[in-house]
Amino acid sequence: MAGKWRRRLLKAAGYGAAVALVVVSVGITATVGWRPFVGPKARPLTARRFEPTPQRLERGRYLVESVSACFACHTTYDPKDPVRSFAAATNKGGGGSLAAEGLPWLNAPNITPDRETGAGDWTDDMFARAIREGIGHDGRALFPVMPYQNYRNYSDEDVASIVVYLRSIPAVSNRVAKSEIPFPLSRLINTVPEPLDAPVPEPDTSTRLKRGEYMIRVADCSGCHTPRGDKGAPIPGMGYAGGNPFEDGRGGSVTPANLTPDATGISYYDESLFVEALRTGHVKARKLSPHMPWWVYRNMTDEDLKSIYAYLRTLEPVEHRVDNTERATFCKVCKQKHGLGERN
Repeated sequence: MAGKWRRRLLKAAGYGAAVALVVVSVGITATVGWRPFVGPKARPLTARRFEPTPQRLERGRYLVESVSACFACHTTYDPKDPVRSFAAATNKGGGGSLAAEGLPWLNAPNITPDRETGAGDWTDDMFARAIREGIGHDGRALFPVMPYQNYRNYSDEDVASIVVYLRSIPAVSNRVAKSEIPFPLSRLINTVPEPLDAPVPEPDTSTRLKRGEYMIRVADCSGCHTPRGDKGAPIPGMGYAGGNPFEDGRGGSVTPANLTPDATGISYYDESLFVEALRTGHVKARKLSPHMPWWVYRNMTDEDLKSIYAYLRTLEPVEHRVDNTERATFCKVCKQKHGLGERN
């Protein structure tokens, strides 16, 4: 008799486990999906190689060093004095830590041609896939602080130029610790990458506005100046209206400014003031935060800076007060704390 009841209990437990498994499976399918567990979408690597030419070398130098600020993350320097320490750095591309940005578990790898500690053994397509599609050389999803979602706008020729230039920089022997992304972020980032399955043509830069639209994307301005929700997606209707707070290294925070042509943004800027701010790190007497890498962007051409300004003037004005000289308070618009947050 006892054996009969035991068999019934085991059978019931088996049914219960099956039902629970179905419920969990349906729940995962209906919410985050299975991508976090099976890995990111990734296209197969190709054997393509980018021929080094003087034109590509010079274009790549400009894009890496002036537009996309690659070395601002992939270099170790003093974040408290970035202008001088970055300019004096001899290890550019050798890897860096994102601890000063409040991400102590995230490291930018060594992307110099060093074979033992850097990217010397990466293929050209490994580089291209990482830059534009967010898949590391080892097949993992890159944490989207690496702004591949904007870099995917880079044309095939521009990404070839970037790779050619990175191949040319001095090799730096510096073994960077692998990022230890905490759970569940380590799984959720698998949902972000999207493979590029078609050629990306040269951008139309025939007008200042079109040129500005391209440059502002590959400079990843929205990556800092657009606030994001708790799942990391940009908040609808808040494009370039003031971004997420960064730790300032002194126990406080700094929030990227509202760049829209609203009265709470930069409606009072004219073209010359915009260029001056990016060149000098000052808006008249007010200093820009060093978290804003103006000390990289200042090397952009006048034409590109003026084109970015022209594009910013076409944005939808968004009322969103951000002031880093004021005490941080909760903002009901972006759901974060920043100066003048209570006045939104």
